[in-house]
Amino acid sequence: MEEKKSETRDQEFVEYVVKDLVDRPEDVSSERTVDEMGVLITLKVNPADLGQVIGRQGQTAKAIRTLLRVVGAKNHARVNLKIYEPEGFRKGSPRDSREEADTSAVDDLKI
Repeated sequence: MEEKKSETRDQEFVEYVVKDLVDRPEDVSSERTVDEMGVLITLKVNPADLGQVIGRQGQTAKAIRTLLRVVGAKNHARVNLKIYEPEGFRKGSPRDSREEADTSAVDDLKI
């Protein structure tokens, strides 16, 4: 039983930390896969909470990944984190629509 517990400690750690960061902890889930490269934890959160998990310039995600590698090293495993982004998530972001508006305004000015 103890061996099984140590195998999933990394996944439990990620879910514990992320659930405290987001507004919708009930939507947090993760999937753990093991292959020749090591352990990959794929994290899924509510799309509205993605910004909180990623953080400004990716700093929060980077910090979680760093801590996760420490947890993995303690259990003699190489652990990586992938944050699932829904298809087309970035297309509707305010930054993209602003860029489109800017290019159309420039096109209008061309003579």
